[in-house]
Amino acid sequence: MKTKKVLITLMIAAFTSPLLAQLQPDLQYFRPNDQRGINVFETSKTDTVGFDGVKVRVGGDFALQFQSLDHSNENNTLIDLGSNFNLPTANLNLNAQLYDGMRLHLRTYLSSRHHAESWVKGGYLQVDKLDFIKEGFLKGFMDIATIRVGMDEFGYGDLVYRRTDNASAIYNPFIGNYIMDSFSTEAFGEVIVQKNGFLGLVGLTNGKLNQSVVINDKSDNQPSIFAKLGYDKQVNEDLRVRLTASIYTNGGETTGQWMYNGDRAGARYYKVMHDTSGAGSDFDPRFNPNFRQMTAIQINPFVKYKGLEFFGVYEIVSGTTLAALSNSELGDGSYTQLGAELLYRFGTNENLYVGGRYNMVSGESTGVSKTNEIDRLNLGLGWFMTKNVLAKIEYMNQNYSGDGYIGSRFENGNIQGIMIEAVIGF
Repeated sequence: MKTKKVLITLMIAAFTSPLLAQLQPDLQYFRPNDQRGINVFETSKTDTVGFDGVKVRVGGDFALQFQSLDHSNENNTLIDLGSNFNLPTANLNLNAQLYDGMRLHLRTYLSSRHHAESWVKGGYLQVDKLDFIKEGFLKGFMDIATIRVGMDEFGYGDLVYRRTDNASAIYNPFIGNYIMDSFSTEAFGEVIVQKNGFLGLVGLTNGKLNQSVVINDKSDNQPSIFAKLGYDKQVNEDLRVRLTASIYTNGGETTGQWMYNGDRAGARYYKVMHDTSGAGSDFDPRFNPNFRQMTAIQINPFVKYKGLEFFGVYEIVSGTTLAALSNSELGDGSYTQLGAELLYRFGTNENLYVGGRYNMVSGESTGVSKTNEIDRLNLGLGWFMTKNVLAKIEYMNQNYSGDGYIGSRFENGNIQGIMIEAVIGF
């Protein structure tokens, strides 16, 4: 019954989204939730929308996949997979212009892989002017600064701008997210400064996905600190270059571990690497290092020349597992993630694209010479039928290796096959 209701909603949205897009008001300093939002990172400091009162923009995201994947491992213990549709996912997005230079964002997951019920994913308040204090207050600083506070995703790394967020898949040229998915929703505050192509960010979170005021031996309440430096320039009509470096650190034993475990919607490839004993997760085939007292660094180059587009990831994360906290002989662990996307966008307003992504994660969890390595290749095509409707098809192949996986369901594991995804965003 739930699947039928979501499918009906999806079809209604397909017919009504162009009309809704015409009725929706323009908001200040806003990333469009359609093709126009592709390759938008931080929202611009250019003020192109005048303020004439409170405005509310109601939007949504819908995504549906046809999955035809197979998987295998060393001991043939995995469940059988067939070809079929996945449960559709849906988001409700509310964005409100509350004052000149002040905007609210709120996202609710209506349907997700990991949660059957609807629930608020998170939200934030974005401030680009301080005129609510006094007209022109700190104007020189606010002309280059943006302040964001809330309980939502925060600005570590550039992957957050290209990933799928439950049903919000229109910014992601492929169907899955990266193997080591740096994403969490926490209580945070951050300040972004942009001037002449240079950008800087500094922020703070409480390091917690699930909030509680209770103090006990399971909560040391250590905050997470993150920062970013970069350069983003439209050199000429044909060429854009961007390079950023981000850092995230947390010194707690019970906070900070959500950096690669904070997406409660679930991963995109359904039921892969689940075995017949019942072992498996809604978050497979992603990888979470499960570090405490961790530090992560992510470097992201981006180059777009005419229709040719490159995006890269170099990320290292080190820290201590929960087991190592009580046994110092285990030592620290460390993982490296590499990723590269090469796309060619063409057609009317670049409404078509073809490309590939290679992603690899390797390292040690305990520092005792037990290595884990995962690599994935994605090859895909995409078609923006309208600026709000995207169809994708891809081939994916993911492999597991290393002595850290011996004896587990991942030993010599492989996933491969075809995925098709339909996406609506408005």
